[in-house]
Amino acid sequence: MAAKKKGKRKTAKKSPAKRKTAIKKAPPGKTAAKTMGAKKTAPVKGPKVGDKAPDFTLPTDGTGQITLAALRGKPVVLYFYPRDDTPGCTMEACGFNDNLPNFSGLNAEIIGVSKDNEASHARFRAKFGLKFHLAADTETKVAKAYGVWVEKSLYGRKYMGMDRATYLIDKDGIVRGVWRSVKVPGHVDAVLKAVQGL
Repeated sequence: MAAKKKGKRKTAKKSPAKRKTAIKKAPPGKTAAKTMGAKKTAPVKGPKVGDKAPDFTLPTDGTGQITLAALRGKPVVLYFYPRDDTPGCTMEACGFNDNLPNFSGLNAEIIGVSKDNEASHARFRAKFGLKFHLAADTETKVAKAYGVWVEKSLYGRKYMGMDRATYLIDKDGIVRGVWRSVKVPGHVDAVLKAVQGL
């Protein structure tokens, strides 16, 4: 009987060791969360660094149309924002506007893009004295080409909207910087530093 009890004790001691071995044998690169069936993050759409920037022509805030290809020879800061005259979007626009002399000194063009129409852009521009182009992507074709027309969620309600994102495009039309789901504080400084590094 004593021998049997010892055998049982040995079996009990092996159980934790077996569990440890099972964890060690998990496929390399997989975290515990992935192994347990956690949801995978959807791949980010849109051009990546090194890709050619999708060309476009859009109407602006009363200054005619703007075409990306026509700006070859200079860097372009193309930033997408959700809506005119809202707190975050106003802070971002004013940040770019305040630093416009620095960007202009590097021969860089700034273009802000949202789904708002030309009239809305014109009011936004006049209210805050913005001195760069605001392009109206009312049909979201450009936003979709750049992968920034995305599903959002607010209080459990899902809807499609503009991701706050910025693309830095060099003088040859190649994407050199991508910022997605941008947090406004410090963003303009980061973009300016990237332009200086071209």
